Amino acid sequence: MQVSVRRLALYPLGVARSGQINAALLNPRARLWSPSTRTLFSETGVWEKDYKTETRRRVEEWWHPRIMAQWRKDVLNPMGWDAFGLPAENAAIERGLDPEEWTKSNIQSMREQLDSLGLCFNWDREVTTCLPDYYRWTQYLFIKLFEAGLAYQKEAVVNWDPVDQTVLADEQVDENGRSWRSGALVEQKLLTQWFIKTTNYAKPLLDALEDLPEWYGVKAMQGNWIGECTGCYFDFKLKVDGEDTGETLSAYSSSPETVFGAAYLAILPSHRLLHGSSSVRSALEKVFQPGRDSLTKVTACNLFTGHEVPLVISHKEAFDGYLDTVIGELLVCTCVGGFHSHLEIFSGLTREQAFDSITQKAREQKIGGHLTSSKLRDWLISRQRYWGTPIPVVHCGSCGPVAVPEEQLPVTLPKLPSLKGKGASPLEAAHDWVNCKCPRCKGPARRETDTMDTFVDSAWYYFRYTDPHNPDRPFERRLADHWLPVDVYIGGKEHAVMHLYYARFLCHFCKDQGLVAHREPFWKLLVQGLIKGQTFKQADSGQYLKREEIDFSDKEPVVRGGGRIEVTWEKMSKSKHNGLDPQEVVQQYGVDTVRLYILYAAPPEQDILWNVKTDALPGVLRWQSRLWQLVTKLRGARQLGDVPSPSLLKKKELAETKKIWENKNYAIQEVTSHFTEDFLFNAAISRLMGLTNTLSSATVRVVQHSVEFEEALAAMVMMTAPMAPHLASELWAGCPLLQRGGDVLQQFWPTVDPEYLKVPDLVELSVLINNKACGTVNVPQQVSKDPERVQQFIVESPFGQKLLGERSIKRAILSPRTALINFLIDE
Repeated sequence: MQVSVRRLALYPLGVARSGQINAALLNPRARLWSPSTRTLFSETGVWEKDYKTETRRRVEEWWHPRIMAQWRKDVLNPMGWDAFGLPAENAAIERGLDPEEWTKSNIQSMREQLDSLGLCFNWDREVTTCLPDYYRWTQYLFIKLFEAGLAYQKEAVVNWDPVDQTVLADEQVDENGRSWRSGALVEQKLLTQWFIKTTNYAKPLLDALEDLPEWYGVKAMQGNWIGECTGCYFDFKLKVDGEDTGETLSAYSSSPETVFGAAYLAILPSHRLLHGSSSVRSALEKVFQPGRDSLTKVTACNLFTGHEVPLVISHKEAFDGYLDTVIGELLVCTCVGGFHSHLEIFSGLTREQAFDSITQKAREQKIGGHLTSSKLRDWLISRQRYWGTPIPVVHCGSCGPVAVPEEQLPVTLPKLPSLKGKGASPLEAAHDWVNCKCPRCKGPARRETDTMDTFVDSAWYYFRYTDPHNPDRPFERRLADHWLPVDVYIGGKEHAVMHLYYARFLCHFCKDQGLVAHREPFWKLLVQGLIKGQTFKQADSGQYLKREEIDFSDKEPVVRGGGRIEVTWEKMSKSKHNGLDPQEVVQQYGVDTVRLYILYAAPPEQDILWNVKTDALPGVLRWQSRLWQLVTKLRGARQLGDVPSPSLLKKKELAETKKIWENKNYAIQEVTSHFTEDFLFNAAISRLMGLTNTLSSATVRVVQHSVEFEEALAAMVMMTAPMAPHLASELWAGCPLLQRGGDVLQQFWPTVDPEYLKVPDLVELSVLINNKACGTVNVPQQVSKDPERVQQFIVESPFGQKLLGERSIKRAILSPRTALINFLIDE
């Protein structure tokens, strides 16, 4: 289709994954294809009357390579692969393969699947997160975060997946406390981990949601995840007997304006200081009494106020949200109309002014003050696995953690002879790779052996699409500012508090770094549902099972060898063994049928349960046959011999052509709106089916002599083309009367006739009396929507006088949708 495309419409990396197919099926692009030299019709010289299975196969075989070849020349439709992560590593371990080779072979297979589905991408802009030319810049952005004080390492109690043997972020644990990937019950473990301080951006990320359009409930989900940002953290230095311990502790205050009234710091009994390698652990253990508030000899110096307060181990098992350290305020140093402290800079301020001033000063001094909520935690990015982006940091005994210099990037993954995927990071075994020199002092050092969470890779891919081959920087600002923010982002609700949140955070950060001009990466959001597959889990362990591990011989499936099974419908995933090979479905039903089925089965935001929601499949198969029949009908009518002559049409036939004209324009108006505004492609197909009904009922003389039938059929074929390009291309080529200089996808998108948009002076209103049709009345447009004025106009008209006369009208119902009024009267 020939439409204006100024910006990018994107969807998450790895769109080939089952359940994320909807995104690429329907996207009109700018001037796509050149005319083919021959068509299936011209090849055979005969138009087949019916659209049979063999006809469909030949149509798709003929048109598929031509569509793909032409699309690659003219379309900007980027594609990428979120290629690092646990699924690929686990699959490689199971098969005894190298994760890199396994991933590359899968990418090649998915490329072929996408091609077989008729999905056309600009492969010149392909990005793959596991290739060094991509993750070099992931590491570059990590270093920028590290230099800004936003990437840090600390001991923490973390979520541990005992099956995948790795750490999970909070967002990757479901409401039942199970891993989002393996289904295992998550354990708590104390480990030294890398974090990104996303809490510093909590308030800006929350506030920016207000400026975005409605996101199908995702804005509310993300706002709820962030929480109410009314407090902040302040940094404290810990001392024992007046001696600095080197420990820094961040504590949360729900009322930052009262920070000068801080009386103590309280930590939970589960705090890392009591269980890890902290230098104050022994001092805390000596006085800890479970179930009671325990005053310790450790003191905490507030880096903002300079005040020193005692550290208390709380008797509580939990604080609000996810907090493990809070500031206890016993002394109230604020009052209405004034703020009292020994610092003149804050004296005389109202409480609100003190709040703003204190938090701003703390941010300037880089010791806290960033507004956040009590339930939001920083982003945990460490993963104890091999197949991920290496964290570009070396640990030096003299210098501490040191970022790898930019000129030494990328830090590439070493080849390992085998992977077990259990316990510590596999990179620990790569001794030649681990042992290195410190970039700063040149002394002996060790590389970081954890790899990054794959969400770090996918948090910036949309930037790289704008400049995919740049060897000098992640992307050129000029190109990013031209293409971004993305006009339409296509993704699922499962990304609401993970990918979308992280991507928004990184874009805000890049704006602050001067890398881009905008804060928000995506403007409009299309929330797509998932194609879900039947999923089997062991009831006791939550482990996902393959079909061959299940005994289906009885009424209820059980594990072979015994064991109860839970049967659910979940997002298709290799790790859940519930996927579907698209090529098998295409082989059975054809490319266009599969595309139409996915679009027609449900609105884009709803899920499809594959093998259950089958009622849409016969419908789209019938519709394709009916479209074919319309071209057959037009060809047959025009072969009767007479030259088409609209003047030969009689009054009733002219009324029929007017109905066709009106339905055509209505369909163009509705389908265009569904394509560009609300993305209800199922409704667009329904509207086209409605137009098909109108054309199918047309009489032979109307088909033979009217311009309206031909124009309506042409418009319908053009609007069908983005969804079923092979069929539409053959329909257009098989009926030369429709051709207007090139293939169907070379045409301009149809537009509504100006005459249709004109508001008429009079509206023809159907009149019913006690639900029985009695005739029509022409009513002035300006009163046609006012029930009382319409009733008065009809009653006073000769038509009304004759039919209603002196009869008692109990009620008059004016339809809000159609030009109709129904009078309910006493018989």
